[in-house]
Amino acid sequence: MGSLSLDFLDRQPKPMALLRTLTLLAEYKGKEASFFQQSPQVLDTLRDLAVIQSTESSNRIEQIEAPSERIKALIRETTTPRDRSEQEIAGYRDVLKLIHASAPDIPFTPGVVLQLHRDLYRYTPATGGRWKQSDNEITAKHPDGRLEVRFKAVPASETRAAMIALHEAYDRLRSVHEIEPLLLIPAYVLDFLCIHPFADGNGRMARLLTLLLLYQGGFRVGGFVSLEKVVEETKEGYYDALYQSSLRWHEGEHSLVPWWEYFTGVMLLTSYRRFEERVGTVSKGRGAKRARLVQAIDRLPASFRIADLEQACPDVSRPTITRTLDELRRQGKLRCSGMGRDARWEKL
Repeated sequence: MGSLSLDFLDRQPKPMALLRTLTLLAEYKGKEASFFQQSPQVLDTLRDLAVIQSTESSNRIEQIEAPSERIKALIRETTTPRDRSEQEIAGYRDVLKLIHASAPDIPFTPGVVLQLHRDLYRYTPATGGRWKQSDNEITAKHPDGRLEVRFKAVPASETRAAMIALHEAYDRLRSVHEIEPLLLIPAYVLDFLCIHPFADGNGRMARLLTLLLLYQGGFRVGGFVSLEKVVEETKEGYYDALYQSSLRWHEGEHSLVPWWEYFTGVMLLTSYRRFEERVGTVSKGRGAKRARLVQAIDRLPASFRIADLEQACPDVSRPTITRTLDELRRQGKLRCSGMGRDARWEKL
């Protein structure tokens, strides 16, 4: 049971595509310092955007939703939660901000994982911060409503011991520096999800712990690009990779390759490419932003809303979008029908 033994990790295939991805990610990691030096003023914009998108996407994956304006107000702490969904969103916000602010100083222990889970449920009636009290299963819901059991997690009676063993194994492998961190971190995340240590919140905790471990491994891209948004956009691949890599996990005969390839080649590589693009475009001023908005409009359907354009260009402010749309309308390239949030823009 589990992935974190040197012998098991050494036996796992390392396809050439995976090795090429690791090389690319090492190059991106090396560029981070230059991004920080060249465009420090841009990072505050990207950091704020990443917190909003991460909180929104990670909760939406679990069908926890609220209007965008409410989420922004909760993240800025200008309002208080008014229902269960907002309570869970506020808890995610707190843990996310703690990781962004203090990741290098957070001890990575089972006790800290419990504390982070407690904070995740700080505003809800539910009790967080304790291992599951009953067995749980990972299920998939079919369109006809039928539930399929895709994985039986570690029994509740064995959860505490399994989490202690997982952290001991992770610490041991991290300290000997014999395993590439970008292979070790996803192996931990897979085992965490296979243990499924909590009654609720395992998916969100896994994504928060991913961010924490990447920070501690020196990969800071998650502070400026939402890893959770990339996961939401590729949700089918995310769940499929986890499923494929969890097959025969209990017997210790599973393959980490599908999950490794998703984690590094989809989630992380996409995030670094977005980071590089956004540092460049945000720092080039309004002219570049206008050009990007025009390109984004070309790719949108014939009729669209401002929210669609915000989704395509998340680092561009609403006033800049509005000015660009008004300019294109005066040029006879767009027409607007309706008002407020329901307004739709049509290409002419």
